[in-house]
Amino acid sequence: MASSRLSAGSRRRALEVLKASSTAHNELDVLVIGGGVTGAGIALDAATRGLHTAVVEAQDWASGTSSRSSKLVHGGLRYLQMLDFHLVHEALTERDRLISFVAPHLVRPVAFLYPLTHHVWERAYVGSGVALYDALASVAPGKRALPYHRHLSKAGMTRAFPDLAHDAAVGAIRYYDASVDDARLVVTLVRTATSYGAHAAARTQVVDLLKNSTGAVTGARLVDLETGDEFDVRARHVINATGVWTEKTEALSGGEGGLRVLASKGVHLVVPRERVQGKVGLILQTEKSVLFVIPWSRYWIIGTTDTPWTLDPQHPVATAADIDYVLEHANAVLAHPLTRDDVIGTYAGLRPLLQPGTKEGTSSAKVSREHTVASPVPGLTVIAGGKLTTYRVMAEDAVDFAIGRDRASGLPSITDRIQLLGAEGLEAVRRQARTYATRYGWSPATIDHLLHRYGSMLRDLVDACVDDPSLAKPLEHAPAYLRAEIEYAVTHEGAIHLEDVLLHRTRLNYEVRDRGLAACPEIADIMAPLLDWDDATKAREIDAYRQRAEAEDRAEQQPDDAAAEQVRLEATELEPLRPLGTTEDGKGAADA
Repeated sequence: MASSRLSAGSRRRALEVLKASSTAHNELDVLVIGGGVTGAGIALDAATRGLHTAVVEAQDWASGTSSRSSKLVHGGLRYLQMLDFHLVHEALTERDRLISFVAPHLVRPVAFLYPLTHHVWERAYVGSGVALYDALASVAPGKRALPYHRHLSKAGMTRAFPDLAHDAAVGAIRYYDASVDDARLVVTLVRTATSYGAHAAARTQVVDLLKNSTGAVTGARLVDLETGDEFDVRARHVINATGVWTEKTEALSGGEGGLRVLASKGVHLVVPRERVQGKVGLILQTEKSVLFVIPWSRYWIIGTTDTPWTLDPQHPVATAADIDYVLEHANAVLAHPLTRDDVIGTYAGLRPLLQPGTKEGTSSAKVSREHTVASPVPGLTVIAGGKLTTYRVMAEDAVDFAIGRDRASGLPSITDRIQLLGAEGLEAVRRQARTYATRYGWSPATIDHLLHRYGSMLRDLVDACVDDPSLAKPLEHAPAYLRAEIEYAVTHEGAIHLEDVLLHRTRLNYEVRDRGLAACPEIADIMAPLLDWDDATKAREIDAYRQRAEAEDRAEQQPDDAAAEQVRLEATELEPLRPLGTTEDGKGAADA
């Protein structure tokens, strides 16, 4: 099995493979554009079929929608209202597969209350819907992953969620779904794909699609955004999985066909766990969307909104109006209302909403309410829509269509039988974790945190702590994270910039009030020798993140999206550097 370590060195080697593919002998089978959950899933699907595969991402892994979701792995209870039983069954099957086999360390059960405001008819109506939801999960293959729903009296509801306002409901139904750190899921998918031979390069942008004399796509022109180096890549099949950038990527083919995707902004607020007394989550219907109050790690995530977004998709931010909207609807059912002072962080993501139909001249392989796979021109496959929960099904559909029905039937997807890194050996490492806790003085909360993030890969962090005991200590200004986790983010998880760690390897950007600024110097000190940063580079990284954090803070005070984006764009973007991870003799400092 190939190495699963993402690093500056592995990125450089992936770029070398991509450059070599310009010759027919080294041509790729599949080039995946987009490093979100769909693109990462496609890379894993293609690699495990034995296809010569590469995946590229213009920013950091999961930097778009796939790091800014509601963190839920769920069946889509609302789709039952649309009578889309097949879609719900498919999503519930994938949910249970993730919990019980594919990624049990990353995906965990979470209970929700659906508050009821009427004693009889609503309990019967909603209860029958949730019972059907459970039944659709029960017919999924394998052992049931989650408990059945239960009806709760008002007293039972209050015990489960003491801070639910006394007059907010007459009772509730408790049911189960699951939650996940979305960005960690994506990074783990990419690493698992590389362990099966895929080549992965973040900060690598597709600027054009190559075509032959008949107009078929035969590859892409890429730019290494760290160096400005531009080169061509040849691939038999190019798959566009760029979410809200779908139409922009399609346009590079020169064709007029393709999928139509609109962006919708969803905002979430992060509140300390102790601020709201409750043991479970809440799901509430609003006039515009569904509002979730989700227990997540040491916090509550509260959201979301659903508003059209027509601006640049790279930096969506929460506005003052967004924050007030979410607080107003949450406070409608909370006994102790929240204020802006209770909000320690926010994040905004863009949903890639698939519009009905495809553009003229487009062949479509599979259409569902959630996602569509299509081909605007020969050689180019496009997938859009979908949800995090069904990424594996989407990936299978995309690869099946790209390689063709005949080849797919002889080379079917096997990702339903592939565990993600950290899943294999999980139970053994859970037992060994007691020894690690004693050795390093880690609390039960720290052990749970580490197992949830790394699963059986916790042994890699322990090995690092054996070599350097100082890594076993928590960060001074972010004690929920160990110093070893920062080193691991660079040596194993592909972080090459300070913001990669603050935004996606940890979630300090919205888990602490200062967006992690106080922890930046210590984090940069750990990263610097691994990436061969000098003092000037380290200062530039800290300054760039500080500008970003301060711009996001100012954006949250603005009344609307246009004003917030203008403020957010005041932050300076990092400029290309010399090849990261290389010393003067060309050898990688983080060359695992």
